[in-house]
Amino acid sequence: MSELASPPHDPKSDHGFFGQPFALANLFSVELWERFSFYGMQGILIYYLYYSTADGGLGISEASAVSIVGAYGGTVYLSTVLGAWIADRVLGSERTLFYSAVLVMLGHIGLAAIPGLPGVGVGLILIAVGSGGLKANATSLVGDLYSEGDERRDAGFSLYYMGINIGAFIGPLLTGWAQENWGFHVGFALAAVGMALGLIQYALGRKHLGNIGSAPANPLPGSMLWKYWVGAAAAVVVVVVLCLVGVVTTDNLSDVVVALTIVAAVGYFGLILSSRQITSTERSRVVAFIPMFLASAAFWSLFQQQFTVVPIYADKFLDRNLFGWDFPPSWVQSINPVFIIVFSGVFAAMWTKLGPRQPSSPMKFAIGTGLMGLAFLAFLPFSNGEPNGTPLLALVFILLLFTFAELFLSPVGLSLSTKLAPKAFHTQMVALFFLSVALGSAMAGTLAKYYDTADQAPYFLWIGLASIGVGVVMVVLSPWISRMMRGVH
Repeated sequence: MSELASPPHDPKSDHGFFGQPFALANLFSVELWERFSFYGMQGILIYYLYYSTADGGLGISEASAVSIVGAYGGTVYLSTVLGAWIADRVLGSERTLFYSAVLVMLGHIGLAAIPGLPGVGVGLILIAVGSGGLKANATSLVGDLYSEGDERRDAGFSLYYMGINIGAFIGPLLTGWAQENWGFHVGFALAAVGMALGLIQYALGRKHLGNIGSAPANPLPGSMLWKYWVGAAAAVVVVVVLCLVGVVTTDNLSDVVVALTIVAAVGYFGLILSSRQITSTERSRVVAFIPMFLASAAFWSLFQQQFTVVPIYADKFLDRNLFGWDFPPSWVQSINPVFIIVFSGVFAAMWTKLGPRQPSSPMKFAIGTGLMGLAFLAFLPFSNGEPNGTPLLALVFILLLFTFAELFLSPVGLSLSTKLAPKAFHTQMVALFFLSVALGSAMAGTLAKYYDTADQAPYFLWIGLASIGVGVVMVVLSPWISRMMRGVH
């Protein structure tokens, strides 16, 4: 009866989803729901932390709230390194993604069901670790759906990126609406429901992936696995003890993540540059990546203030009246995803049209950091502290500058990290880019502690000028960086 046996399913030859492999629909959907839950929760998180208990919040200081949010954002991107390692050495990408999605769902349930700061601690840790693992492995699995040279790849990633931004757009709208009408815990529960829906549909469609991502690329010997479990348990114990004795507090949480990220990044750069496995050309390219790593961290330290300073600003100083109704401040988080959906294709077409005449990668980094500085300077005309005095269109314009800056730097950074990577350290260079995002995200919390709602102008002025300064330095260094990149553009 062997002639009746069905051949194994090959996702790479499938065209069932708008001409793409049908498995892309499954990954598209799980990432859409994960981003729905992630941005939906993050849209109301900071308000939950600093709103008074009478308004359903926890009543902690704004400085502590932005520190927690910054530390959480940094931990998400630190966790991408952990998620990639678990996939490569222990579980494979597919199972790591599935279990990461489970962690995300449990984290949202924790926020919804456990009152007070314990719920915040349990929920955010689970979501950060889960989101990091899902982010790293979903992207990897999408890439694995295509054979080398498959012309559908770019279109497939465009569809996938669309799913990310649809989820990021809808999430804050629905959770913000739920929070306004029924309270924060209902908003968090809605995020949990969204992730549960994504998990159910992913579980039903896992078969379409075939064998893709089913096994680790470089499996860790079973005899060594226990050592890593012991190390992980010891790390957890150390963190708990430091929290109990008051070394790590809500006020300095983002500072701790900044310090850990710096140590990890310096260690990674040192490991790569000191290796005998890389050539002189590869070493030169890694050196060229250092100033771009720093510029990327500077960029993200401003961009990620969408989740620290911008929500506070929207809550206190934005005129949110639409036709006689005040919309929830969390809805501001849906503006950037709309602009990304609209302009990502425009930028892609622009780079294609310009071809070899487009700016070099270092210049794109310079423009991105410079635009972020201009976006912060654009707050100055409205920084007089008048409650609800900033027109909605003004903030929309500022977030449009955020979007243009993101499109100049973010897609380029990840691509560049793969092009500059030595053969022996391909994954580590991608991890380094994510570490720059982790560093910037945590710094967004640390910087936001200096944001004074009673005197806003100095903050926006100096932060904006500093970012423009980084952009100018990148312009000056651009010719040297381009030479050090040794033929990579």
